[in-house]
Amino acid sequence: MGRLNGGTNEGKQHFSHQHVLKQIVNPTETLNCNACEKPNNSNKPFYGCNTCQYFLHENCFNAPRILNHSSHPSHPLTLHQIPSYASGSYFCNACGSVGNGFCFNCADCEFDIHLQCASCPSSILVDKHTHQLELQYSYPEDSEYVCDICSVMMNNDNWFYYCGGCDFASHLNCAIISPEVGVFPKQQRPNPNSNPSRNSHANAAVEMINSVNDDHDRLIAAQIRAQIEARGRRAALDLI
Repeated sequence: MGRLNGGTNEGKQHFSHQHVLKQIVNPTETLNCNACEKPNNSNKPFYGCNTCQYFLHENCFNAPRILNHSSHPSHPLTLHQIPSYASGSYFCNACGSVGNGFCFNCADCEFDIHLQCASCPSSILVDKHTHQLELQYSYPEDSEYVCDICSVMMNNDNWFYYCGGCDFASHLNCAIISPEVGVFPKQQRPNPNSNPSRNSHANAAVEMINSVNDDHDRLIAAQIRAQIEARGRRAALDLI
């Protein structure tokens, strides 16, 4: 399985398990994490109980018990082994897939997200697109998107990655092929420019401004740019 972390490895207690979990360094076999349900595809340390065959990635072990996440600003999310549903499983509100491991949960709203979805980066680069994609928690009203990576219609109830300038959209799991639990983001105020339709119009205006050559046109373009920036500042102030 691997070796324990030297002779001083006394282990650590985790709320999810009755026994002390000891750190396993350089696992020599595939171990599945009970929190995120993912195997140890790298040489990152695991915490484990050999008696119960119970294992956690180090990042999953250290996941916060309470998380304030921008996707659900009305309530804090609590880390649970499994929500108290009769089925013993849950549907992730972020990616739409079933979860049987840990989740961040809001019991009042029946809102659940995988640990790996909770730590999705706010922006990402993918091989099939030249620009950075921004994480979106909701869709503009009356809009539909087809994933530009897998060509499947996207569910309006789930999160997605988007490039407003090119109208390029992607499922979470298409943009991140092998999601892992990483750094959990701090809650932030919504970005006034994060709306896909607003991004599309703003980027088109900026491209028009950058393309002019005539001196008079450049003057007009500079005035338009100033108006766009002023509107952006006002929108940001409205959120304070």
